[in-house]
Amino acid sequence: MTTAATDAGESGAHPRFAEALRALGLDEVLARARRFPEGTRTAAEAAAAVGCELSQICKSLIFAADGVPVLVLMDGASRVDLERVREELGARQVTRAGVGLVRETTGYAIGGVPPFGHRTRTRVLADRSLLTHDVVWAAAGNPHTVFPIEPKALVAHAGADLVDVRERTA
Repeated sequence: MTTAATDAGESGAHPRFAEALRALGLDEVLARARRFPEGTRTAAEAAAAVGCELSQICKSLIFAADGVPVLVLMDGASRVDLERVREELGARQVTRAGVGLVRETTGYAIGGVPPFGHRTRTRVLADRSLLTHDVVWAAAGNPHTVFPIEPKALVAHAGADLVDVRERTA
């Protein structure tokens, strides 16, 4: 009989994230997680390792809206427009969260933050650009492991509001 810790170890997923997947009934997602020794810390590294388009990588980014953490899920080829996030949240100011706030909020290090399974409950915004793909890849709790998931399922499991917050191209 395998345990969650054994399954997490085999998949390369962070044990807390593996437990979150199991709690959501997503054992098959854990089974499809892939570990890359060279790392998947950035969207570009993840896309190269997986062999997919950069836009098929789901970045999990923490920002502070008037000091309150918010998670933004964005495709790997795009940048978050902080003004659009500010407007969406009705905040006075939105800034990129520091390393300490990211770890405190999610329980994970930058470069490995998954889209759900965090230490604390946080408001989540998901950019609609993620829905243009059949499958996206996201971090599995560490900077070496990613997992594939259907974008609508990702948004649902993250409890995200679908929004348009990516930078507009000129």
